Parts: sequence; C-alpha cells; structure tokens
Amino acid sequence: MTSFDPVRAARETLRAAATATLSTLTEAGEPFGSFVSVATDVDGAPLLLVSRLAVHTRNLDRDGRCSLLLVAPGGEGGDPLAGARITLQGRAIRVGRDTPEHERLLGRFLARHPEAEGYAAFADFGLMRIELREGHLVAGFGRIHRVDASELLVPPDSAEAFRAAEAGVAGHMNEDHLDAVRLYATRLLGRPDGDWRVVAADPDGLDLSSGEEVVRLPFRSRQRQVMELRYELKALSELARA
Repeated sequence: MTSFDPVRAARETLRAAATATLSTLTEAGEPFGSFVSVATDVDGAPLLLVSRLAVHTRNLDRDGRCSLLLVAPGGEGGDPLAGARITLQGRAIRVGRDTPEHERLLGRFLARHPEAEGYAAFADFGLMRIELREGHLVAGFGRIHRVDASELLVPPDSAEAFRAAEAGVAGHMNEDHLDAVRLYATRLLGRPDGDWRVVAADPDGLDLSSGEEVVRLPFRSRQRQVMELRYELKALSELARA
C-alpha cells in the first residue's frame, strides 16, 4: 500500500482546484470571506482575476494579507469533508497591466478559466498573484499537515525554465500528439471523448481543455528539468494505452 505523501497531496490540491474561498481583512480588521476563481502560475503561486468593484479587492489593495481555502475536486462517497483541502496563507500582489509578466499570467488564468475571456479586458478587472507563506492540509482523518511554501512552490530556476518552454510543450503535444492528449483525458482522467488539447503545462502537470471544460492531469512526480518532461509524457501515454 502506497504511503500517504502530504506534500504531493497539497500540490495536487493547489493545482486541481478551480475555485476557492478567499478570506481578506476589512478596514476594521474583521475577516471577510468570498468565493473566487483561481489558477496557478508555473511555479504554483495562486492567481486571481478580481474586479475593483468587489469588497475583497478593495480589502486586498489596502492590506494584501489573505488566505485561500481550496478543495480538491471529487471527494469520497459524497462526503464533502472526506476529500483533501488546503488553506493557504500569503499576501496578494497586484500585477500591473504594463508589467512584462501580465500577458503571460493572464494567459495562465484564461487557460484555466476560458469563460473569463469575456470580461478579462474590462478596465476594472486586474490580476493578483498570491505570494505564499505556508499551507495547512487536511486530507482525511488524521491527515493534517503544515506544508511550507518552499515545498509547494517550484524552485525559481526550474520554474523559469518551464515558463520559457510552456508554449513549445503545448504546441508540440497539440500538433504531433493529439491522440495521446485524448487518451490522457479519457483513459487517465475518465472524461468523455472530445477535442482535448493541452492549454497549460508546468512541472506538476498539464491542463487539458475540450470546449469550456478544463481538467488537470498531474504528473507522477514533479519534473525538475524540461528535458525530463518527454519521458513523463511518454510514460503517461503508455499507461493510458495499456
């Protein structure tokens, strides 16, 4: 029986969750909870697309301290408390539209949430990146673990290499290996057949999309180097065909 790995569970929950409960601080210092869509940067840092009209955005612009509660999709036996969930603590940093990273980060967010393309360009919407401090994982009875940000996030050198390679990886898979991508979705993730494509890639996995549906394919382990990735993708393809 495979032993439980809290770091892996925390990383997978962070990457797989598409929504989160965001907790911010009001001007009076009171906690304020809201429901938001979330994506991740290549290194695993959460990304939010928020409107200046929202209370939580005004709170974060005044005091960036916040937490995010993310719940892994699925769960066991219909019990909402049986699945993995992680509370992340950190600070929200606004990403200016005139910064070099804005276009790439917005692309990551829209790959996870294609429905947001209709309003992402509105003047009152902007990106925020959460600089993580730590996470608190609850993955079932007796499985409660503190996970440091250094364990959640991809090391800077590796993250930078994957940022540079991401578009090439997605393009290569979509141009030359669509049959494998379809098998990832249908055989490994149990999704219906469709026009599945790779829309995002990072050291922890791939985001696959068919129409408006986006699903997460986790790698068997975090990829340390871009050159390792082709071996992992080949192994997953063989697993899907078995």
